[in-house]
Amino acid sequence: MSVDRSSDIPALRNIATRLRIASIRATSTAGSGHPTSCCSAAEIMAALFFGQMRFDPKNPRHEDNDRFVLSKGHAAPVLYAAWAEAGVIDSAQLASLRQIDSDLEGHPTPRLPFVDVATGSLGQGICAAIGIALNARRIKSLYRTYALLGDGESAEGSVWEAAQTAARFGLDNLCAIIDVNGLGQSQVTQYGHDMAAYEHRWRAFGWNVIVVDGHDLTALLDAFEEAAQTTGRPSMVLARTLKGKGISFVEGRDGWHGKPLKGDDLQRALRELEGQIGPEATNPAIPPPPSREADKTLPDVGPVQLPDYEMGRMVATREAYGAVLAALGTADPRVVVLDADVKNSTFSDAFEQRHPDRFYQTYIAEQVMVGAALGLASRGAIPFPSTFACFLTRAADFIRMGGIGNANVKLAGSHAGVSIGEDGPSQMALEDLGMMRAVPGCVVLYPCDGVSASKLVIVAATHNGMTYMRTSRPKTPVIYTASEEFTIGGSKVLRESAADVATVVGAGVTVFEALAAYDDLREEGVNVRVIDAYSVQPIDESTLVSAALATGGHLITVEDHYAPGGLGDAVSDAVASYGITVERLAVREVPRSGSSAELLDRFGISSHQIATAVRDRN
Repeated sequence: MSVDRSSDIPALRNIATRLRIASIRATSTAGSGHPTSCCSAAEIMAALFFGQMRFDPKNPRHEDNDRFVLSKGHAAPVLYAAWAEAGVIDSAQLASLRQIDSDLEGHPTPRLPFVDVATGSLGQGICAAIGIALNARRIKSLYRTYALLGDGESAEGSVWEAAQTAARFGLDNLCAIIDVNGLGQSQVTQYGHDMAAYEHRWRAFGWNVIVVDGHDLTALLDAFEEAAQTTGRPSMVLARTLKGKGISFVEGRDGWHGKPLKGDDLQRALRELEGQIGPEATNPAIPPPPSREADKTLPDVGPVQLPDYEMGRMVATREAYGAVLAALGTADPRVVVLDADVKNSTFSDAFEQRHPDRFYQTYIAEQVMVGAALGLASRGAIPFPSTFACFLTRAADFIRMGGIGNANVKLAGSHAGVSIGEDGPSQMALEDLGMMRAVPGCVVLYPCDGVSASKLVIVAATHNGMTYMRTSRPKTPVIYTASEEFTIGGSKVLRESAADVATVVGAGVTVFEALAAYDDLREEGVNVRVIDAYSVQPIDESTLVSAALATGGHLITVEDHYAPGGLGDAVSDAVASYGITVERLAVREVPRSGSSAELLDRFGISSHQIATAVRDRN
């Protein structure tokens, strides 16, 4: 659909040139960066920010602003330059690019009010954009979401997970753009400037595809207008561009990726670009965000009706997780749940049954599941992406980037450890605690029974930041009363006496192995202290230290996890400075199929193994 915007073109052309100049100056001052990747996208950015998007420059976080995600995060300088052009930041601030005390980092992070999610690990921005677009539906807003990708990152599998997911959700409020400049970091991209190859693929995934000259502002404006008018499916604008556009000796030439211009090259480039500035023209007015009638007040958060689990009842923590999640969704409309086709195993299907409009099925595509969760969280939702713990490793890079952005995402991994039994090692998450503990600011929770799982779901939901809850497949007895309270950084001392000769620290299923060892040892006249370290990160240092000092300066940890990175390492880190020794019982080889009890014993984390460790110490 053609729209007469001819009067805006001179101003937009000047804006594009100024964005190039600003990007080159900033990267040259910094001595690093990707100026040529910025130059190829200059017209795209000018057309989007000053010809299409609706937002309030004085309030970049306005709930109804059109949203923009720079998936090709290495082009951050052109994003910063666009926001400077819009008056959101001072143009003088651009000179601080990549400096240690500057929020204008080498790749965008949410330190900046106009950045929703951290990008720069390629293939992630479009996944987050899906979550942002879904959020518009959640809050009944008319804002649109735009994501700019590079052609190089289009080789990432997560891009194609996003392609199928966005089409299946019919996200007609999402418009992605690929800057097809034909050049990657080390060579020509896989399809170069073969626009037909890109068009064929995106059409096959069900997108409305528009192929344009990415330096033709009229064509770009028409494309964005067509995307805005398209219903029932997302739009992809394939923009053919030249890397380094506007600089004669760089334009379309390989070997300039990630290289700032210096010396004579810099001065020559600036002269060329400044010569391309046309007569002064007033920038087009930026339209305000779309209005809506929805209530702008904070959502009404009511009490959560927790399940009533009597003492001794056999309940899997994954089952309790699902039940509380459904109740939480009733109490708080911000809560959403994402699934990767395992809802009947994680029990998140309980949420779907009660809140189908806030349940998002991504099927077996863990990267887009977590990426969309990051996008949803950036716009005020409280997302719970749930799957088998072992499959979250597929989304490890997304989780890492979520940590960089301090995303308010509540990850849940079920079927952890050898305790799952006969499914075998491919299904046994034995590295997930280490992975999650390595994410900055991530709280790691590992409940052992139905009550602790129920309470910790609420704790996770109310915590501002990333959390990970590890749930288990086997049913375990309820050992806590409904009045018991659980906190981040807490633990529970389950058995203790003045005669204790050792302290055993467990979490999840190994708590019950520790309790069984307690019973066996007590029959021999040996007393041990038992601690449920349900908060693996942060861990309850004071309780651990007190227990160790009271029981000979030694702790025994037992975990259904590989030795590196898990509970034992968390405990060791906490007590190392006190001269306390830690003996770590953990899975130390690749396991195999078998019953849960057989596997716990075979791989050294059963009650028998714990009791032996205590005897050997005494």
